[in-house]
Amino acid sequence: MFSSLAIRQLKISPASLLKQSKVFSSTMEGFETLSITVPKPFVYQVKLNRPKNLNTMNRKMWFEIGKCFDTLASKDDCRSIVLSAAGKVFSAGIDLKDMVELGGLLAEHDDIARKCKVIEDWLNGYQNDISAVERCPKPVIGAVHNACIGGALDLLTATDVRLCSSDAWFQVKEVDIGMAADVGTLQRLPRIIGNQSLVNEICLTSRKVESQEAKDCGLVSKVYDTKENLLAGAIELAETIASKSPVAVQLTKRSLVHARNHSTQEGLDFIRYWNMTMLQSEDFINAAMAQATKSPPPTFAKL
Repeated sequence: MFSSLAIRQLKISPASLLKQSKVFSSTMEGFETLSITVPKPFVYQVKLNRPKNLNTMNRKMWFEIGKCFDTLASKDDCRSIVLSAAGKVFSAGIDLKDMVELGGLLAEHDDIARKCKVIEDWLNGYQNDISAVERCPKPVIGAVHNACIGGALDLLTATDVRLCSSDAWFQVKEVDIGMAADVGTLQRLPRIIGNQSLVNEICLTSRKVESQEAKDCGLVSKVYDTKENLLAGAIELAETIASKSPVAVQLTKRSLVHARNHSTQEGLDFIRYWNMTMLQSEDFINAAMAQATKSPPPTFAKL
């Protein structure tokens, strides 16, 4: 006997789907700069939530992003994640007030080696917080509306699938404030776009990239006409992913992330050693049987 989940094909618009969705109970509490909800079973929605500050990323938000995604990584009721933002814009980037705080910490030291240690610790923390999104084995769908600037683009490049609304625009802003981007954009964007010349142009000029160009160059995979339809589409996609075997989905993400930084043979070795175990999973057996017998997809247990 194999339990199954009947998946209905709803002939309604994404916007209607969002309005009709039920918000399920979430145990993720205690975040000041993030709003975390569960709009569908096994789907978590993480919102940047400093709308009055254009969702600028202060030190508290950086820390909470890392904490949030490290926590979701081990939650068995989370199978996919939508990363979006409250308010008029996705994010205007780093909160420059934090630079004042950093200046105060540097002022406590006269020696250049000790100043460097302060900056290195600061940057390492920020890098680790952003990488938590990529580190999380649950697929993360970035849903961008309006401005996505500087540090926000660093965050977006760590997601697995990127969607946007037609009013979205993207900017590697750092050269305009006298620095080089240092928490992921320069490392991840070339792999995402696959056009080094275009990446160089965008990063060296800090020009805006509008939504259609973002889709054309591969930064996002789909553009929606409104923010409402964007969020509904992102949740619908997350729900589809969440209906699949969590064993299969999470290992697929791990393998895709591993493959970006390793040779083809190393990637083949990686998946071969993992699948020595994972092919013995009940998920594989039940899903294969359902496919072979043309039965409804099985209901997969929590992982």
